[in-house]
Amino acid sequence: MIKGVIFDFDGLILDTELHEYEVLQEIFQEHECDLPLSKWAELVGTKSDFDPFVFMEGQLNRQLDHEALRKLRTERFDQRIASERARPGVEAYLASAKALGLKVGLASSSDSKWISTHLGNLGLLEHFECIRTADDVENVKPDPALYLQAAECLGLKPEECLVFEDSANGALAAKRAGMRCVIIPNQVTSGLSFCEVDHRLASMEEMSLDELIRFLHK
Repeated sequence: MIKGVIFDFDGLILDTELHEYEVLQEIFQEHECDLPLSKWAELVGTKSDFDPFVFMEGQLNRQLDHEALRKLRTERFDQRIASERARPGVEAYLASAKALGLKVGLASSSDSKWISTHLGNLGLLEHFECIRTADDVENVKPDPALYLQAAECLGLKPEECLVFEDSANGALAAKRAGMRCVIIPNQVTSGLSFCEVDHRLASMEEMSLDELIRFLHK
């Protein structure tokens, strides 16, 4: 029986990934360069040493002012994300989880400050009984540690948890943790190759949480 749901954050609850890619691509194009979506998508859902501006320098074959570029990236991203709302169906799923008596957690490869800030801006922070971030583990997704810690925090066994993910790294982490996983990719991650998951939705609006759980229990 599913007794709890655990959500990813970036790209699943709030589509930060698309905005971040589009901001970087704007900056790349202003320098007559290109950041392939396939390159960026590989990094989604995990931590990486990839530096987009080092990648840009490789295309230009000259040094750049990284501090100025990072400042520009942050300013443009903040402007874009300020008015962004949760992805379609997210708030309905959170309300349904409460109505169904399910425990609700969150597991993210981002840090705690990032998660608490954006959840607070969305007005969704209070929905989560337990939040685990990069600050809580040695290794982030695709390592299963984040999901295992979230389940333990909720007082649940891995097999009692249903995970919602948008990335290949996140889905792999959930399955390695022994949990059921439903993927809801976004524009950045929709073309990725995923491990074997339990179901795929285009949007949380496609199927209610109650319907989804009944489907998975069959």
